[in-house]
Amino acid sequence: MREITFAQAMYEAIREEMSRDERVFTMGEDVAWPGNKWRGLRDEFGENRVINTPISESAMIGAGVGAALNGMRPIVDIMFADLLPICHDHLTNDAAKVCYQYGGEVSCPMVITASIGATGRGIGPHHSQSIESYFLNVPGLKVVMPSTPYDAKGLTKSAIRDNNPVILFEHKRLRGTRGPVPEEEYTIPLGKADVKRKGDDVTIVATAHMLQLSLEAGKKLLEEGISCEVVDPRTLLPLDEDTIIDSVKKTSRLVIVQESPKAYGYGAEIAAIIAENALEFLDAPVKRVANLGTPVPPTTILERAVMPGLDDIVKSVKEIT
Repeated sequence: MREITFAQAMYEAIREEMSRDERVFTMGEDVAWPGNKWRGLRDEFGENRVINTPISESAMIGAGVGAALNGMRPIVDIMFADLLPICHDHLTNDAAKVCYQYGGEVSCPMVITASIGATGRGIGPHHSQSIESYFLNVPGLKVVMPSTPYDAKGLTKSAIRDNNPVILFEHKRLRGTRGPVPEEEYTIPLGKADVKRKGDDVTIVATAHMLQLSLEAGKKLLEEGISCEVVDPRTLLPLDEDTIIDSVKKTSRLVIVQESPKAYGYGAEIAAIIAENALEFLDAPVKRVANLGTPVPPTTILERAVMPGLDDIVKSVKEIT
């Protein structure tokens, strides 16, 4: 099977969906400028379907909601997820609630793509955050975080076809990673986790870049006789609870890895789910590996000190095995 990058997989998914459905269009700051990741779409589909917007994230999301309510299927690109709080009202009070308010007679089929996470280059607290947990307490939204090129294409296509508003987070450090991606048509259902590595001694749940670090940790720990099962939720909302619960029932131990701050994050929700449904299977306390709880520093050295790393995952696993 051919190998392409994470960014190429997302581009391919969007291009295929725009070819399949004329209601699909993209918009965002500089999406049609030379050198932009979506520049080729403008050449193929024209300026009416690949639209450069003013620098106003709130206006972009508001326009996307309006277009979706009028029968279109917009893909709105927000350069940095850090800027999504500017759009909170349109996302949480408009897009997420309209289907409920109108008894299912009206839907808001739109996708918001946004880059997330630290780069390792110290680009500072306003362009490095992982804010996925902000949106997990909003009924009506879906939150997707692919970790591989294969998942990026399949989940992007499913998000575009979904009749609900979907926030699709792409981690900056994954864009250039390569992996096998079929050329033929395929989709990945939202709300279905994937066991990326089989194991027997401990379950590690992680997303995006933290998933890649967890897989590295699994290889390293196997050399010391510790077998890790690595579960990728892929979709945080809705969350595939059953796959995580089944894995913990098998391994009896759980480590949750997230790049966002530990307090009140999705790791806490997963830990609560295990406490409610599989507490009797645990042989050790649940461990969480996460940001220390500070803004992301603007230097590479301090960024590494705050962000969870490979050694942190290995240490946490060893503490409970």
